[in-house]
Amino acid sequence: MTRHLGLKSALTALCLGLSAPALAHPHVWVTAKAEVVFAADGRVTGVRHHWTFDEAYTAYVTQGLDKNGDGRLTPDELQELADENAASLNEFDYFTVLKARGKPQTFDAPREARMSMEKTQVSMSFLLPLKAPVAPSGAVSIEIEDPTFFVYFSLTEGQAAISLANAPQGCVTSIAKAKPLDATMQQILQDEGAIQPQDIGIEYSNRAIIACP
Repeated sequence: MTRHLGLKSALTALCLGLSAPALAHPHVWVTAKAEVVFAADGRVTGVRHHWTFDEAYTAYVTQGLDKNGDGRLTPDELQELADENAASLNEFDYFTVLKARGKPQTFDAPREARMSMEKTQVSMSFLLPLKAPVAPSGAVSIEIEDPTFFVYFSLTEGQAAISLANAPQGCVTSIAKAKPLDATMQQILQDEGAIQPQDIGIEYSNRAIIACP
């Protein structure tokens, strides 16, 4: 029987099923890029995410999904998993914070969820719409992270890490990428009670500020 796991169940099962040395934080590594989507009237309407998961998570979460046994996983075979993952993202606050003029905005349920295999890693893309579009005046900021450090997000290289779709002319983006976790920081995260995630600092966060004229 094929096993289908939403993101929360899969991450929990992965954590419990791995050997002890692998249980250090983080448990799952994601390489991310995002596209901030603008409407024709110049307001921000949402964020389109693209996440590529590490090989260990990929191997676990895709078990039993090769329905035709041809050794390849197609987007159709991964669609049910994509839908379940998208549906569970609200439990994690979508790993996304978008602020307009310093005020956090509220998201609607994800749409257009898709998953595909990129060599040995599974990728997921989805549109995260805002419940109410916002004007970019006064700056818009976006943060992509898991404050518990169960999942660690790293942005792709270059300005494409946070891009703009249909933005008004003159909008510019300033990106601050999360600092890579070295062995010392991973050990600190592993030592229960040694440090709280909120005390680690913004250098381990992915943030961007979008300024429009």
